[in-house]
Amino acid sequence: MILLLVDAQKEITNERLYKFREFVSTVKMLIKTARENGVEVIFVRHDDGVGTPMTKGLDGFEMYEGFAPERDEKIFDKTVNSPFKDTGLAEYLSSKNETEIIVAGLQTDYCIDAAVKCGFERGYKIIVPRYANTTFDNRYMTAEKSCEYYNDFMWNGRYAECISAEDTILRMKGLRK
Repeated sequence: MILLLVDAQKEITNERLYKFREFVSTVKMLIKTARENGVEVIFVRHDDGVGTPMTKGLDGFEMYEGFAPERDEKIFDKTVNSPFKDTGLAEYLSSKNETEIIVAGLQTDYCIDAAVKCGFERGYKIIVPRYANTTFDNRYMTAEKSCEYYNDFMWNGRYAECISAEDTILRMKGLRK
């Protein structure tokens, strides 16, 4: 089991996110529990390319301070929504014989959706903890509707098991299957 934190970068981890405080609190709790229980935490950063605030080398590209990786934790960089495409993440997980991924981060309707579906297609058991992903309003849906749509309808029972953060923590502690 690993905890995969996707795109929680300085440029987009801010108060405009739906349920921002709950998201930050939940992710911090998941990271802390993972580290205390030997569950590897892996970080993924999105590079939007030159001329954007989320370009490698700029401050907005770096992970949000509240979720900062520790020195020995892996970081994979990507240029598309999927954390598995041309990043080395799939090969790394395969080398470790990982079968279960807890997915958290940003944005629900973009890179988290890709992480869930692409991970599922690669044969991983995907767990999505409640309030461990969020997004912004878009021109088609509010952030609240996007979160409900993906977490409650699109992923749960199809591509992932969407459960409470508390149940996820119990699994990390080995107390529940």
